[in-house]
Amino acid sequence: MEWYIIVIGVLAVLVIVLSLKLAIVRHDIIEFDSELKNTREESYNRMITLTLNDKSTERLAATINENISYQKELKLKEERSRKSLESSVSDIAHDLRTPLTVVKGNLQMLEKEDLSDAGTRYLDAALRKTDSLKDMVDTFFELSVLESDDVTVNLSKLDIVSFLAGFVVDNEAVIRGNNLTPIINLPEKSIFVKADKDMMNRVFSNLLNNILKYARDTFTLNVSESEGKCEIILSNPIANDDAIDTEHIFDRAYRADKARATGSAGLGLYIVKLLVNKQGGSITADVGDNILKFKLII
Repeated sequence: MEWYIIVIGVLAVLVIVLSLKLAIVRHDIIEFDSELKNTREESYNRMITLTLNDKSTERLAATINENISYQKELKLKEERSRKSLESSVSDIAHDLRTPLTVVKGNLQMLEKEDLSDAGTRYLDAALRKTDSLKDMVDTFFELSVLESDDVTVNLSKLDIVSFLAGFVVDNEAVIRGNNLTPIINLPEKSIFVKADKDMMNRVFSNLLNNILKYARDTFTLNVSESEGKCEIILSNPIANDDAIDTEHIFDRAYRADKARATGSAGLGLYIVKLLVNKQGGSITADVGDNILKFKLII
């Protein structure tokens, strides 16, 4: 019977040792999990720092730290590449602006010359294409600036009702010229928001350009205030709901009609969202019953 007691004793010791080992590993895993969460919350800008009792867990931590270092290196390379590309786009756009201005100036001088009917048609076409190209170059230059971290947002107290009323008046000629009848619903009292006036002007210029391209007969502008926020809804009839993808309408280079040769880079609504977000606001798009609706909250 002595050997039986010895076996039981050995087994009991093994159970105790394994239980302690399991407890240690469990403790290390809990600590490991906590460290991983801390590292994730800091966007993986820190290493896992632990004193572990299990060699296997230590090796796992070392491997994860190596991967974090590698990911940080890739992230830095990507950031440098992005900034380099932004700088290149900005430089190229800047370099193109001067010769395009000269070309346009020379074409405008030709308008004063005595040209044949065919020459006048060619000149008009050249001027239109030059204007289109200059607009695209200016847009790319603006975008490179907006996407950088150097852009300054000058928030100030702005009467959005007065601003929008003035915007509509300033653009009345182009609105009427496109055979659109606007429906404007502005409150009688002022609504003040914190916004950058120049940025807001660019926001509504781009939204108006979108309306001029795709609206049918009319568009509606509604402004209201609720719970300390201003809500601006700009809507217009469209030909077909299925032609608009609201999930991607603010993406880069999105076009509702890809077959249409608009002479545009398709960046207008992307810039709108960028500008609104930089001012702490939000903008969403919705479509239904052949109506495209933009809701801007400041």
